[in-house]
Amino acid sequence: MLYSTTSTPAGPLTIVVDGDGAVLASGFCDVAGLAPFVDVALLRQRDDVGDASKAALSYLDGDLHAIDAVPVRQRGGGVFLTHAWDVLRTVPAGEPVTYREFAALAGRAPAIRAAAQACARNAAALFVPCHRVLRTDGTLGGFRWGLPVKRWLLDHEQSVR
Repeated sequence: MLYSTTSTPAGPLTIVVDGDGAVLASGFCDVAGLAPFVDVALLRQRDDVGDASKAALSYLDGDLHAIDAVPVRQRGGGVFLTHAWDVLRTVPAGEPVTYREFAALAGRAPAIRAAAQACARNAAALFVPCHRVLRTDGTLGGFRWGLPVKRWLLDHEQSVR
């Protein structure tokens, strides 16, 4: 497994990929911040991690769809979480949804808490854009990498739409 950390306007973005380039984890942190998702002792650092790095840079440069085609392989999600993460990838940039709407999109409208858990347990920030989910009242809610990062991502998507 390889990782790279890139400076972004929202803070450092670390991306971990497996041998075929699928994103295993990513977050707005240094590599140690991804320890809940991957064994960081097994990672090898690179300047970039191929297509995932290129896609992230393109996204930051304004191509909001660049991250869409990057394969993601999260572990330990179970059936609903894995499905919910796939659904998150279909939420359009610049068009955030509420947790209630996300639960409905995932096929379990009453399961708002389960939808929130899918966001909270998402290991592949940016590539699985849980930042696009808001509280029912439209406020930001939570984000593992901090509300300033979530706000920056949402503002970025609005500004280049």
